Amino acid sequence: MTESPFAAIVKAYDVRGECPGEYDPPLARALGAGFAAFAVEEAAGAGRTVERILVSRDMRPTGVEMSAAFAEGVRSQGVDVVDLGLCSTDETYFASGHLDAPAAVFTASHNPARYNGTKLCLSGARPVGEDSGLLRVRALAEASLAGELADVTPAGSTSTLDVLDAFVDHVCGFVDVDTLRPLVVVADTANGMGGLVAPAVFARLPLQLEVLFGELDGTFPNHPADPIQPVNQVPLQERVLEVGADLGLAFDGDADRVVLVDEQGVTLPGSTTTAIIAASILDARGGGAVIHNLICSKAVPEVVREHGGRPVRSRVGHSFIKKLMADEGAVFGGEHSAHYYFLDNFRADSGLIASMFIIEQMSRTGLPLSELRRPFERYAGSGEINTTVPDPHAVIEHVAEHFSDLEQDRLDGLTVDAGDWWFNLRPSNTEPLLRLNVEAADVDAVAARVAEVQAVIARAVS
Repeated sequence: MTESPFAAIVKAYDVRGECPGEYDPPLARALGAGFAAFAVEEAAGAGRTVERILVSRDMRPTGVEMSAAFAEGVRSQGVDVVDLGLCSTDETYFASGHLDAPAAVFTASHNPARYNGTKLCLSGARPVGEDSGLLRVRALAEASLAGELADVTPAGSTSTLDVLDAFVDHVCGFVDVDTLRPLVVVADTANGMGGLVAPAVFARLPLQLEVLFGELDGTFPNHPADPIQPVNQVPLQERVLEVGADLGLAFDGDADRVVLVDEQGVTLPGSTTTAIIAASILDARGGGAVIHNLICSKAVPEVVREHGGRPVRSRVGHSFIKKLMADEGAVFGGEHSAHYYFLDNFRADSGLIASMFIIEQMSRTGLPLSELRRPFERYAGSGEINTTVPDPHAVIEHVAEHFSDLEQDRLDGLTVDAGDWWFNLRPSNTEPLLRLNVEAADVDAVAARVAEVQAVIARAVS
Protein backbone atom coordinates (compact mmCIF):
# COMPACT_ATOMS: atom_id res chain seq x y z
CA MET A 1 0.00 0.00 0.00
CA THR A 2 1.39 3.41 -1.00
CA GLU A 3 2.05 5.70 1.93
CA SER A 4 -0.04 8.86 2.09
CA PRO A 5 1.81 12.00 0.96
CA PHE A 6 0.44 13.64 4.10
CA ALA A 7 2.42 11.24 6.29
CA ALA A 8 5.63 13.22 5.73
CA ILE A 9 4.17 16.69 6.26
CA VAL A 10 1.54 16.41 9.02
CA LYS A 11 3.49 17.08 12.22
CA ALA A 12 2.45 17.15 15.87
CA TYR A 13 0.80 20.57 15.66
CA ASP A 14 1.01 21.84 12.08
CA VAL A 15 1.66 20.88 8.46
CA ARG A 16 5.14 21.50 7.07
CA GLY A 17 7.42 20.29 4.29
CA GLU A 18 9.63 21.18 1.37
CA CYS A 19 7.66 23.17 -1.20
CA PRO A 20 7.63 22.10 -3.94
CA GLY A 21 8.56 18.52 -3.28
CA GLU A 22 6.82 17.24 -0.17
CA TYR A 23 4.08 19.90 -0.07
CA ASP A 24 2.50 21.25 -3.26
CA PRO A 25 -0.73 22.96 -4.43
CA PRO A 26 -2.71 19.72 -4.97
CA LEU A 27 -1.98 18.74 -1.35
CA ALA A 28 -2.82 22.26 -0.19
CA ARG A 29 -6.16 22.07 -2.02
CA ALA A 30 -6.93 18.71 -0.42
CA LEU A 31 -5.93 20.10 2.97
CA GLY A 32 -8.27 23.05 2.47
CA ALA A 33 -11.14 20.73 1.67
CA GLY A 34 -10.29 18.50 4.63
CA PHE A 35 -10.01 21.40 7.04
CA ALA A 36 -13.30 22.92 5.85
CA ALA A 37 -15.07 19.56 6.23
CA PHE A 38 -13.56 19.14 9.68
CA ALA A 39 -14.56 22.66 10.76
CA VAL A 40 -18.13 22.09 9.58
CA GLU A 41 -18.21 18.72 11.33
CA GLU A 42 -16.81 20.12 14.58
CA ALA A 43 -19.22 23.05 14.62
CA ALA A 44 -22.23 20.84 13.90
CA GLY A 45 -21.33 18.73 16.92
CA ALA A 46 -21.68 21.87 19.03
CA GLY A 47 -24.91 23.00 17.35
CA ARG A 48 -23.20 25.74 15.33
CA THR A 49 -22.40 26.40 11.68
CA VAL A 50 -19.26 27.46 9.84
CA GLU A 51 -19.86 29.99 7.10
CA ARG A 52 -16.32 31.26 6.48
CA ILE A 53 -12.68 30.35 6.97
CA LEU A 54 -9.89 32.93 7.17
CA VAL A 55 -6.83 32.30 5.02
CA SER A 56 -3.53 34.19 5.24
CA ARG A 57 0.12 33.75 4.27
CA ASP A 58 3.60 34.92 5.11
CA MET A 59 6.15 36.34 2.66
CA ARG A 60 7.45 33.04 1.23
CA PRO A 61 7.40 33.00 -2.58
CA THR A 62 5.27 29.84 -2.66
CA GLY A 63 2.66 31.31 -0.32
CA VAL A 64 0.48 32.93 -2.98
CA GLU A 65 -0.06 29.74 -5.00
CA MET A 66 -0.33 27.48 -1.96
CA SER A 67 -2.86 29.63 -0.09
CA ALA A 68 -4.93 30.02 -3.29
CA ALA A 69 -5.03 26.24 -3.71
CA PHE A 70 -6.05 25.81 -0.06
CA ALA A 71 -8.80 28.41 -0.51
CA GLU A 72 -10.09 26.51 -3.54
CA GLY A 73 -10.37 23.41 -1.38
CA VAL A 74 -12.26 25.33 1.30
CA ARG A 75 -14.73 26.68 -1.26
CA SER A 76 -15.29 23.16 -2.62
CA GLN A 77 -16.97 22.35 0.68
CA GLY A 78 -19.44 25.21 0.36
CA VAL A 79 -17.58 27.41 2.85
CA ASP A 80 -16.65 31.01 2.10
CA VAL A 81 -13.06 32.19 2.23
CA VAL A 82 -11.93 35.48 3.74
CA ASP A 83 -8.50 36.27 2.31
CA LEU A 84 -6.46 38.18 4.91
CA GLY A 85 -3.44 38.48 2.61
CA LEU A 86 -0.02 38.93 4.20
CA CYS A 87 -0.23 38.30 7.96
CA SER A 88 1.95 37.27 10.83
CA THR A 89 0.81 34.11 12.57
CA ASP A 90 -0.21 35.99 15.71
CA GLU A 91 -2.22 38.43 13.58
CA THR A 92 -4.02 35.43 12.06
CA TYR A 93 -4.77 33.99 15.50
CA PHE A 94 -6.10 37.40 16.55
CA ALA A 95 -8.35 37.49 13.48
CA SER A 96 -9.68 34.02 14.31
CA GLY A 97 -10.55 35.13 17.82
CA HIS A 98 -11.79 38.59 16.88
CA LEU A 99 -14.00 37.32 14.05
CA ASP A 100 -14.83 33.98 15.71
CA ALA A 101 -13.92 32.00 12.61
CA PRO A 102 -11.57 29.11 11.79
CA ALA A 103 -8.30 30.17 10.17
CA ALA A 104 -5.26 28.90 8.29
CA VAL A 105 -1.95 30.68 7.82
CA PHE A 106 0.60 29.52 5.28
CA THR A 107 4.01 29.70 6.90
CA ALA A 108 6.97 27.50 7.73
CA SER A 109 7.96 29.76 10.63
CA HIS A 110 11.75 29.62 11.10
CA ASN A 111 12.40 26.93 8.48
CA PRO A 112 14.51 27.69 5.38
CA ALA A 113 13.02 29.23 2.24
CA ARG A 114 12.48 25.89 0.50
CA TYR A 115 9.82 25.00 3.07
CA ASN A 116 6.23 26.04 3.49
CA GLY A 117 3.52 24.90 5.85
CA THR A 118 0.11 25.55 7.34
CA LYS A 119 -0.97 26.34 10.88
CA LEU A 120 -4.66 25.76 11.56
CA CYS A 121 -7.05 26.90 14.26
CA LEU A 122 -10.76 26.68 14.89
CA SER A 123 -12.97 29.65 15.74
CA GLY A 124 -11.71 31.60 18.72
CA ALA A 125 -8.13 30.63 17.80
CA ARG A 126 -8.60 27.17 19.30
CA PRO A 127 -5.66 24.95 18.38
CA VAL A 128 -5.71 22.11 15.89
CA GLY A 129 -2.94 19.64 16.70
CA GLU A 130 -2.51 15.88 16.72
CA ASP A 131 -4.57 15.62 19.91
CA SER A 132 -7.17 18.21 18.85
CA GLY A 133 -8.29 17.35 15.34
CA LEU A 134 -5.25 17.42 13.04
CA LEU A 135 -5.38 13.68 12.42
CA ARG A 136 -9.04 13.97 11.43
CA VAL A 137 -8.15 16.84 9.08
CA ARG A 138 -5.47 14.62 7.55
CA ALA A 139 -7.95 11.76 7.03
CA LEU A 140 -10.43 14.11 5.33
CA ALA A 141 -7.66 15.62 3.19
CA GLU A 142 -6.62 12.14 2.10
CA ALA A 143 -10.25 11.45 1.17
CA SER A 144 -10.35 14.65 -0.87
CA LEU A 145 -7.14 13.75 -2.67
CA ALA A 146 -8.57 10.35 -3.52
CA GLY A 147 -11.80 11.87 -4.84
CA GLU A 148 -13.78 10.43 -1.96
CA LEU A 149 -14.81 13.73 -0.36
CA ALA A 150 -17.67 15.12 -2.41
CA ASP A 151 -17.81 18.78 -3.40
CA VAL A 152 -20.67 20.81 -1.96
CA THR A 153 -22.99 22.89 -4.16
CA PRO A 154 -23.02 25.82 -4.29
CA ALA A 155 -19.32 26.41 -3.77
CA GLY A 156 -18.16 29.08 -1.37
CA SER A 157 -17.13 32.60 -2.36
CA THR A 158 -14.03 34.70 -1.60
CA SER A 159 -13.75 38.15 -0.06
CA THR A 160 -10.77 40.10 1.27
CA LEU A 161 -10.18 41.79 4.61
CA ASP A 162 -7.29 43.72 6.17
CA VAL A 163 -7.14 43.20 9.94
CA LEU A 164 -3.79 44.91 10.62
CA ASP A 165 -5.23 48.08 12.21
CA ALA A 166 -7.49 46.06 14.49
CA PHE A 167 -4.55 43.82 15.42
CA VAL A 168 -2.39 46.82 16.27
CA ASP A 169 -5.16 48.22 18.49
CA HIS A 170 -5.34 44.85 20.23
CA VAL A 171 -1.58 44.59 20.84
CA CYS A 172 -1.31 48.14 22.15
CA GLY A 173 -4.20 47.46 24.49
CA PHE A 174 -1.96 45.24 26.62
CA VAL A 175 0.02 48.24 27.92
CA ASP A 176 -0.72 51.63 29.39
CA VAL A 177 0.88 53.71 26.66
CA ASP A 178 1.02 56.79 28.90
CA THR A 179 3.41 55.02 31.30
CA LEU A 180 5.99 54.06 28.67
CA ARG A 181 9.43 55.67 28.70
CA PRO A 182 10.97 56.79 25.37
CA LEU A 183 13.10 53.67 25.00
CA VAL A 184 15.28 52.96 21.99
CA VAL A 185 14.42 49.57 20.48
CA VAL A 186 16.08 47.63 17.67
CA ALA A 187 14.06 44.85 16.02
CA ASP A 188 15.62 42.24 13.75
CA THR A 189 12.70 40.91 11.72
CA ALA A 190 14.91 38.67 9.52
CA ASN A 191 12.99 39.62 6.35
CA GLY A 192 9.97 37.96 7.93
CA MET A 193 6.48 39.13 8.84
CA GLY A 194 7.77 41.16 11.77
CA GLY A 195 8.79 43.70 9.14
CA LEU A 196 5.10 44.35 8.53
CA VAL A 197 3.58 44.16 12.01
CA ALA A 198 6.31 45.53 14.31
CA PRO A 199 6.55 49.00 12.69
CA ALA A 200 2.75 49.23 12.67
CA VAL A 201 2.61 48.59 16.44
CA PHE A 202 5.56 50.81 17.39
CA ALA A 203 4.13 53.70 15.36
CA ARG A 204 1.47 53.94 18.11
CA LEU A 205 4.03 54.00 20.95
CA PRO A 206 6.32 56.75 22.32
CA LEU A 207 9.44 54.72 21.49
CA GLN A 208 12.16 54.92 18.88
CA LEU A 209 12.27 51.82 16.68
CA GLU A 210 14.99 50.76 14.26
CA VAL A 211 14.28 47.70 12.11
CA LEU A 212 17.01 45.42 10.79
CA PHE A 213 16.20 43.41 7.65
CA GLY A 214 12.66 44.75 7.49
CA GLU A 215 11.99 44.02 3.81
CA LEU A 216 9.59 41.11 3.39
CA ASP A 217 11.62 38.50 1.54
CA GLY A 218 10.90 34.79 1.97
CA THR A 219 14.29 33.86 0.52
CA PHE A 220 15.87 35.22 3.75
CA PRO A 221 18.85 36.97 2.10
CA ASN A 222 20.47 38.14 5.35
CA HIS A 223 20.20 35.28 7.81
CA PRO A 224 17.77 32.47 8.70
CA ALA A 225 14.63 33.58 10.54
CA ASP A 226 15.40 31.40 13.55
CA PRO A 227 16.13 33.70 16.51
CA ILE A 228 16.90 30.87 18.92
CA GLN A 229 20.20 30.11 17.17
CA PRO A 230 22.99 32.27 18.65
CA VAL A 231 24.60 32.96 15.25
CA ASN A 232 21.36 34.60 14.08
CA GLN A 233 21.34 36.90 17.13
CA VAL A 234 24.72 38.48 16.33
CA PRO A 235 23.55 41.31 13.99
CA LEU A 236 20.97 42.41 16.57
CA GLN A 237 23.42 42.23 19.47
CA GLU A 238 25.97 44.29 17.55
CA ARG A 239 23.42 46.92 16.54
CA VAL A 240 22.04 47.26 20.08
CA LEU A 241 25.55 48.03 21.30
CA GLU A 242 26.34 50.34 18.36
CA VAL A 243 23.35 52.63 18.88
CA GLY A 244 23.09 52.27 22.67
CA ALA A 245 19.61 50.78 22.44
CA ASP A 246 17.63 49.83 25.53
CA LEU A 247 16.23 46.64 24.04
CA GLY A 248 16.64 44.30 21.10
CA LEU A 249 13.88 42.14 19.65
CA ALA A 250 14.56 39.18 17.33
CA PHE A 251 11.48 37.78 15.58
CA ASP A 252 11.12 34.51 13.73
CA GLY A 253 9.78 34.26 10.18
CA ASP A 254 6.08 34.40 11.04
CA ALA A 255 6.65 36.76 14.01
CA ASP A 256 4.83 34.72 16.65
CA ARG A 257 8.11 34.28 18.58
CA VAL A 258 10.44 36.91 19.96
CA VAL A 259 13.88 36.61 21.56
CA LEU A 260 15.03 39.54 23.73
CA VAL A 261 18.46 41.13 23.91
CA ASP A 262 19.33 43.49 26.77
CA GLU A 263 21.21 46.80 26.49
CA GLN A 264 24.51 44.98 27.03
CA GLY A 265 23.88 42.80 24.00
CA VAL A 266 23.13 39.70 26.09
CA THR A 267 20.26 37.43 25.06
CA LEU A 268 17.54 36.50 27.54
CA PRO A 269 16.61 32.79 27.70
CA GLY A 270 12.96 32.14 26.99
CA SER A 271 12.55 31.00 30.60
CA THR A 272 13.63 34.41 31.87
CA THR A 273 11.15 36.21 29.65
CA THR A 274 8.44 33.76 30.73
CA ALA A 275 9.17 34.45 34.40
CA ILE A 276 9.17 38.25 34.00
CA ILE A 277 5.86 38.26 32.13
CA ALA A 278 4.29 35.73 34.50
CA ALA A 279 5.17 37.90 37.51
CA SER A 280 3.67 40.97 35.84
CA ILE A 281 0.41 39.24 34.90
CA LEU A 282 0.02 37.50 38.27
CA ASP A 283 0.61 40.74 40.16
CA ALA A 284 -2.03 42.49 38.05
CA ARG A 285 -4.58 39.69 38.33
CA GLY A 286 -3.92 38.62 41.90
CA GLY A 287 -2.94 35.10 40.93
CA GLY A 288 -3.95 32.39 38.51
CA ALA A 289 -2.57 29.35 36.74
CA VAL A 290 0.51 29.70 34.52
CA ILE A 291 1.52 27.02 32.01
CA HIS A 292 5.22 26.40 31.42
CA ASN A 293 6.70 23.72 29.23
CA LEU A 294 8.86 21.13 30.87
CA ILE A 295 12.18 22.44 29.53
CA CYS A 296 11.67 25.82 31.21
CA SER A 297 14.00 26.65 34.08
CA LYS A 298 12.93 25.68 37.59
CA ALA A 299 13.00 29.41 38.23
CA VAL A 300 9.71 29.75 36.33
CA PRO A 301 7.49 27.73 38.72
CA GLU A 302 9.35 29.30 41.66
CA VAL A 303 8.51 32.81 40.42
CA VAL A 304 4.93 31.81 39.68
CA ARG A 305 4.42 30.59 43.25
CA GLU A 306 6.14 33.68 44.71
CA HIS A 307 3.65 35.89 42.87
CA GLY A 308 0.60 33.97 44.02
CA GLY A 309 0.20 31.78 40.97
CA ARG A 310 -0.16 28.07 40.31
CA PRO A 311 2.44 26.60 37.93
CA VAL A 312 1.38 23.81 35.55
CA ARG A 313 3.93 21.80 33.51
CA SER A 314 3.18 21.05 29.88
CA ARG A 315 4.54 19.15 26.92
CA VAL A 316 6.43 21.20 24.35
CA GLY A 317 4.24 22.60 21.57
CA HIS A 318 1.64 25.30 21.07
CA SER A 319 -1.42 23.06 20.59
CA PHE A 320 -0.72 21.26 23.88
CA ILE A 321 -0.17 24.50 25.80
CA LYS A 322 -3.28 26.20 24.42
CA LYS A 323 -5.46 23.24 25.31
CA LEU A 324 -3.95 23.05 28.79
CA MET A 325 -4.52 26.77 29.26
CA ALA A 326 -8.20 26.23 28.53
CA ASP A 327 -8.41 23.16 30.77
CA GLU A 328 -6.68 24.93 33.68
CA GLY A 329 -8.18 28.39 33.18
CA ALA A 330 -4.63 29.74 32.90
CA VAL A 331 -3.84 33.43 32.56
CA PHE A 332 -0.51 32.95 30.77
CA GLY A 333 1.75 30.33 29.25
CA GLY A 334 5.41 30.34 28.25
CA GLU A 335 7.87 28.09 26.45
CA HIS A 336 11.65 28.11 26.69
CA SER A 337 11.65 28.39 22.87
CA ALA A 338 10.28 31.96 23.11
CA HIS A 339 6.57 31.32 22.56
CA TYR A 340 4.35 33.30 24.98
CA TYR A 341 0.59 32.73 25.31
CA PHE A 342 -1.96 35.15 26.76
CA LEU A 343 -5.46 34.55 28.08
CA ASP A 344 -6.57 37.92 26.69
CA ASN A 345 -5.17 36.98 23.29
CA PHE A 346 -7.54 34.02 22.89
CA ARG A 347 -4.84 31.90 24.61
CA ALA A 348 -2.67 32.32 21.52
CA ASP A 349 1.01 33.21 21.35
CA SER A 350 2.37 36.57 20.23
CA GLY A 351 5.91 37.89 20.14
CA LEU A 352 4.65 41.46 19.93
CA ILE A 353 2.43 41.19 22.99
CA ALA A 354 5.31 39.65 24.94
CA SER A 355 7.46 42.62 23.89
CA MET A 356 4.81 45.01 25.21
CA PHE A 357 4.95 43.43 28.67
CA ILE A 358 8.75 43.69 28.83
CA ILE A 359 8.72 47.31 27.65
CA GLU A 360 6.07 48.17 30.23
CA GLN A 361 8.07 46.53 33.03
CA MET A 362 11.21 48.40 31.98
CA SER A 363 9.22 51.63 32.00
CA ARG A 364 7.51 51.05 35.34
CA THR A 365 10.65 49.97 37.19
CA GLY A 366 13.06 52.35 35.48
CA LEU A 367 15.55 49.48 35.37
CA PRO A 368 17.66 48.52 32.38
CA LEU A 369 16.82 45.03 31.18
CA SER A 370 20.20 43.71 32.38
CA GLU A 371 19.08 44.51 35.96
CA LEU A 372 15.40 43.70 35.54
CA ARG A 373 16.30 40.14 34.52
CA ARG A 374 18.56 39.30 37.49
CA PRO A 375 15.99 38.13 40.07
CA PHE A 376 14.51 35.77 37.49
CA GLU A 377 17.76 34.00 36.55
CA ARG A 378 18.67 31.56 39.31
CA TYR A 379 20.27 28.60 37.56
CA ALA A 380 22.45 27.82 34.55
CA GLY A 381 21.14 25.99 31.49
CA SER A 382 22.70 24.13 28.59
CA GLY A 383 20.28 25.23 25.91
CA GLU A 384 19.01 22.56 23.56
CA ILE A 385 21.68 20.11 22.38
CA ASN A 386 20.73 17.91 19.42
CA THR A 387 22.31 14.51 18.80
CA THR A 388 21.64 12.28 15.79
CA VAL A 389 21.01 8.68 16.82
CA PRO A 390 19.64 5.70 14.86
CA ASP A 391 16.86 4.86 17.34
CA PRO A 392 15.94 7.78 19.65
CA HIS A 393 13.41 5.80 21.69
CA ALA A 394 15.84 2.96 22.40
CA VAL A 395 18.46 5.45 23.56
CA ILE A 396 15.95 7.13 25.87
CA GLU A 397 15.16 3.76 27.49
CA HIS A 398 18.88 3.11 27.98
CA VAL A 399 19.34 6.51 29.61
CA ALA A 400 16.28 5.96 31.82
CA GLU A 401 17.72 2.68 33.04
CA HIS A 402 21.08 4.29 33.80
CA PHE A 403 19.42 6.98 35.94
CA SER A 404 16.75 4.66 37.40
CA ASP A 405 17.62 5.63 40.98
CA LEU A 406 16.58 9.27 40.32
CA GLU A 407 13.11 10.79 40.05
CA GLN A 408 11.74 10.45 36.49
CA ASP A 409 8.66 11.29 34.47
CA ARG A 410 7.56 10.73 30.87
CA LEU A 411 5.35 13.76 30.22
CA ASP A 412 7.41 14.55 27.11
CA GLY A 413 10.35 12.25 26.44
CA LEU A 414 12.30 11.58 29.64
CA THR A 415 12.81 14.04 32.48
CA VAL A 416 15.24 13.08 35.24
CA ASP A 417 15.40 15.24 38.37
CA ALA A 418 18.30 14.89 40.80
CA GLY A 419 17.30 17.85 42.94
CA ASP A 420 20.28 20.13 42.36
CA TRP A 421 20.26 19.37 38.62
CA TRP A 422 17.87 17.93 36.05
CA PHE A 423 17.64 17.08 32.38
CA ASN A 424 15.05 16.38 29.71
CA LEU A 425 15.72 14.14 26.72
CA ARG A 426 13.11 14.25 23.95
CA PRO A 427 12.92 12.69 20.49
CA SER A 428 12.36 14.99 17.53
CA ASN A 429 8.96 14.65 15.87
CA THR A 430 10.50 14.76 12.40
CA GLU A 431 14.15 13.61 12.49
CA PRO A 432 16.29 10.87 14.14
CA LEU A 433 17.39 13.35 16.76
CA LEU A 434 17.47 13.52 20.54
CA ARG A 435 17.06 16.94 22.13
CA LEU A 436 18.85 17.35 25.47
CA ASN A 437 18.29 20.18 27.96
CA VAL A 438 20.23 20.30 31.24
CA GLU A 439 19.92 22.74 34.16
CA ALA A 440 22.16 22.95 37.22
CA ALA A 441 23.42 25.43 39.80
CA ASP A 442 26.13 27.04 37.67
CA VAL A 443 27.92 26.86 34.33
CA ASP A 444 30.56 24.39 35.52
CA ALA A 445 27.94 22.05 36.94
CA VAL A 446 25.96 22.20 33.69
CA ALA A 447 29.05 21.31 31.66
CA ALA A 448 29.78 18.34 33.90
CA ARG A 449 26.22 17.03 33.78
CA VAL A 450 25.95 17.48 30.01
CA ALA A 451 29.13 15.44 29.62
CA GLU A 452 27.72 12.78 31.94
CA VAL A 453 24.44 12.40 30.03
CA GLN A 454 26.16 12.52 26.64
CA ALA A 455 28.49 9.74 27.73
CA VAL A 456 25.48 7.56 28.55
CA ILE A 457 23.94 8.38 25.14
CA ALA A 458 27.23 7.51 23.40
CA ARG A 459 27.38 4.14 25.14
CA ALA A 460 23.81 3.42 24.08
CA VAL A 461 24.59 3.84 20.39
CA SER A 462 28.06 2.25 20.37
